Amino acid sequence: MESATPVIVAIDGPSGTGKSSTSKAVAAQLGLSYLDTGAQYRAITWWMVSNGIDIDDPAAIAAAAGKPEIVSGTDPQAPTIAVDGVDVAGPIRTQEVTSKVSAVSAVPEVRARITELQRTIAASAEQGIVVEGRDIGTTVLPDADLKIFLTASPEARAARRSGELKGSDVHSTREALIKRDAADSSRKTSPLAKAGDAVEVDTTELTLAQVIECVVTLVEEKRAGK
Repeated sequence: MESATPVIVAIDGPSGTGKSSTSKAVAAQLGLSYLDTGAQYRAITWWMVSNGIDIDDPAAIAAAAGKPEIVSGTDPQAPTIAVDGVDVAGPIRTQEVTSKVSAVSAVPEVRARITELQRTIAASAEQGIVVEGRDIGTTVLPDADLKIFLTASPEARAARRSGELKGSDVHSTREALIKRDAADSSRKTSPLAKAGDAVEVDTTELTLAQVIECVVTLVEEKRAGK
């Protein structure tokens, strides 16, 4: 894979469509770096909560946006996320952070800070990179070589997410996903949206292996044509 053409792949879509699992597997299979941009927004949210920043005060969030040092490891086999030298891979997945990440990530200063970080990481990936999130193809990397937008029905997404979040019931998970979609799609700065030149893949009826195979094929075709 070392001599293969570097390729930047943007994978966007709402929660529960299989973005993370697909992106990690595709990157690992093709020898690419991997970046979970959602983890970065969770990390800065975790830092805000831990440091007593008022999540209901956008001005307070904006003022603190530049303070935490966020470092993302891009190995798809073992991605890492650290804030000020502390491993936060576990803490950022708590329900408290999950419930507040939309509010924090809607603040323009936060998005500007994290977007800059994401672009720097993508530019330094020598073999190429798979970057997954909600605004990668539209805002972060509008010149990505390949843009993919994963979708799935709310029911399928809730079932998958409930499986991940042990003990949560599908109905409340579905409601939370729909609420998160609405918040992410309607925010003024970099909303969740499908890029005009993105390939849409509906994962509702597909197994994870089928989604991975589909995306790997798209990447290989793109790389062959470069």
